[in-house]
Amino acid sequence: MAKLVLEQAVAAEWVDQVFEEHRQRQYPRELLFSTIVELMSLVSLGLRPSLHAAARQMDDLPVSLAALYDKVSRTEPALLRALVTGSAQRLAPTIEELGCSAILPGWQLRIVDGNHLPSSEKRLGALRRERGAARPGFSIVVYDPDLDQVVDLQPCEDAYASERVGVLPLLENASAGQLWMADRLYCTLPVMEACEDAGASFIIREPSKHPRLLQEGQWQESVKVSTGSVREQTIGVKGGRQWRRVELNLQTPTESGDTMLLFWSNLPETISAVQINDLYRRRWSIEGMFQRLESVLESEIETLGSPKAALLGFASAVLAYNVLSVLKRSVEQAHRQTQPEDWEASIYHLVIQVRSGYEGMQIALPPEHLPITPPSEGLAQRLLALARNIPPKQIAKSKRGPKVPKSKEWLEGKAVHAHVSTDRVLKAAKIKRP
Repeated sequence: MAKLVLEQAVAAEWVDQVFEEHRQRQYPRELLFSTIVELMSLVSLGLRPSLHAAARQMDDLPVSLAALYDKVSRTEPALLRALVTGSAQRLAPTIEELGCSAILPGWQLRIVDGNHLPSSEKRLGALRRERGAARPGFSIVVYDPDLDQVVDLQPCEDAYASERVGVLPLLENASAGQLWMADRLYCTLPVMEACEDAGASFIIREPSKHPRLLQEGQWQESVKVSTGSVREQTIGVKGGRQWRRVELNLQTPTESGDTMLLFWSNLPETISAVQINDLYRRRWSIEGMFQRLESVLESEIETLGSPKAALLGFASAVLAYNVLSVLKRSVEQAHRQTQPEDWEASIYHLVIQVRSGYEGMQIALPPEHLPITPPSEGLAQRLLALARNIPPKQIAKSKRGPKVPKSKEWLEGKAVHAHVSTDRVLKAAKIKRP
C-alpha cells in the first residue's frame, strides 16, 4: 500500500518535471532531482538512519557522496513548495474516492502555522566558532483538517524572518469558499486584507496589541457554551472594512492563564458566533500534525546544517505524512463496518508496519513485478482491498486518559539541572512503603 501511494504522490517522472518547471539556478546532469527525493523519503520514513546511509545502500548512485551533499545543500525553496502542493493535488482524487467529511459543509478549511526547525549540529565551518545554537530555518504550513493533508508550504531559510511576511505568498492561492484559520501571530491587516481580497474568509485570534480599531459596535447578548459564554460585535478598521469580533469568556483559565479569547472573522452572518468559536478550536489539529511529524517521522534531521538541506528534509517528511494519511484513511474505511464507531487507526503503528516489511518487499517484489494502478483505474479500491488484510488490532490507536495537571512554579537553575539516581530513588520508595 505504501509503495502504491508513494508512486502516485511522488512519481519519479513527475518529480523531474516539477524540477524542470520551477528550477532557477540548478540544473540536472548525472543526478536527477527524483533520486534526491527518493533518498530523503527513505530517511523521513525511518528506513535509513541518515542521507549518507541511504546513499551508500543505493547501487546505481551516479555521483559521489560529496556531489550529492552539494546538490542537496543547494535545493531551491520554490521546488519544495511546488513538490508539496502538487503531491497533495495528485492524492486528492484518491482521498475523495475513499470518502471524507467536511467540518464546515460547503467550506474548505485551511489552517496556517509555522514550524521552526531545532538547532542543527555545527558541521559547517562557519558555525564552529558560534556559541549559540544554529537554527537552520522554518516553514509556514497550510493544513487541511478535512483531508488530513498539508496542501501548501512556504520554506524560509532565515530562522529570524517574519512569519507574518512569509505567509503572504501562501494567501495568493486563497479563493472563495475557503476558510483560513490562524493564531494571533497572524492577526495583522495585510494578512486579513489579502485573505478577504482573494474572496476567502478567515478566523484569527486577536493578540494583546491588535490592529487599531476605528469603530466598535454594541456587544450582542451572550450565549452559553460548554466552556463559558460567547458574544460578538461589529468592528471597523482602516480602509472601511467591517468585520466581526467574537469574545469567548472561559469558565476555566487556559494554561497561559487567559480567561478571555477574542477572534476576528469576516464570515457571513449565517455562521453564528458559537460556530466561529467551535471552528477555531479545530486550529489545534495542526499542532497534532506537527507532533506526529516530529515523533513518528524524521522531520528534524540534526545532521543537515545547511538551511536548504534541512528544509528539504522537512518537506520530505511532509510528503511522507501525506502518504501515511492516505493509508490511515483507507484502513479505517476498510474496517469501518466491523469496528466500533470510535475506532481509529494509528499513524505510529502504520509506520512500524511499513518499516518492518518495506525492505523485504523491495527484495521479494522488485518494481517491474509491481504494476502501479492510476487513480482512474481504481487506486482507492485497490487500497481498500489490501487494507482488509491488515488485522485492526495491530494498527489501532491507543486511547489515552485525561491529562494530569502539573504545576509550573518557578525553579532555580540549580534545581533544574540537578539529577538523582533512579535506582536509589526506587529503593528508597520501597523502604518507605508500608
